[in-house]
Amino acid sequence: MTPSAEKPIPPKRPEFERTATGPASFGDVERPLSFWERIWNNGAFRKTIILLFLIAAWEGYGRYMAAHGNVLSFPTFIATVEALYAGIISGVIPQRLFVTLQVLVIGYALGIFLAAVVTTIAVSTRIGTDFLSIMTAMFNPLPAIALLPVALLWFGLGTPSLVFVIVNSVLWAVALNAHTGFLAVSETLRMAGQTFGLRGLRYVLGILIPAAFPAILAGLKIGWAFAWRTLIAAELVFGVSSGRGGLGWFIFENRNMLDTASVFAGLITVMAVGLFVEGLIFRGIEKRTVRRWGMQRG
Repeated sequence: MTPSAEKPIPPKRPEFERTATGPASFGDVERPLSFWERIWNNGAFRKTIILLFLIAAWEGYGRYMAAHGNVLSFPTFIATVEALYAGIISGVIPQRLFVTLQVLVIGYALGIFLAAVVTTIAVSTRIGTDFLSIMTAMFNPLPAIALLPVALLWFGLGTPSLVFVIVNSVLWAVALNAHTGFLAVSETLRMAGQTFGLRGLRYVLGILIPAAFPAILAGLKIGWAFAWRTLIAAELVFGVSSGRGGLGWFIFENRNMLDTASVFAGLITVMAVGLFVEGLIFRGIEKRTVRRWGMQRG
């Protein structure tokens, strides 16, 4: 072996000693939040700020329109609140709201029931899956209010026609989301349930429904929104046709009388019902289910 082929000897590094020191002090890792930081982290406070801003913009624009002699097109917020208060005290708005909610509950419940039946068939059989795929492709993009003329021919003027269009708006949205949720359940969860001996109804209630519940809940929320706006739009037509209805007829009636403040009062009632259902009912279900299970972030 030649000297050039020998491996180089690494240099010797000098040895030294270090004096051990105590543990480092980082101070307080957490610091207390200031008063404004605690308030700003409150979601209710931020939403209140947004609502106050919208109310101020509404009042300002209404006063601007009134100053230019255009009172009918856009009322002020104060005038709208006064009209809303008068409608509640007189009992007109509560009575119309009760009529609307009656029809909504019937149609929404029937739509959910039919969606459960269709989803069960679709999950169980191939022909059911094909049927759901075809029907949702045809009817889900179709506005339910477009079926109102057909409903009038089949059922005439009255609640059955309203229920028909509500069911169509709820059925396909709920069924499609529920079916998608069931298909998204992982094989690991399925095999885990079978390993623990779950069969039949216990397997469905203990494994499939909890795992698919975020998609099911999303379908219920979408179906509710479709049903609510479809019903209000349909009641406008029923108000013209037969002089009866709920909030939709209240809005149309006051529009004909050029009572714009009452029209906006009816619209606020529609939005208030939507906020109540979304903020209390569905939000309460989310807190007690998917958020508690760790399936959704807060």
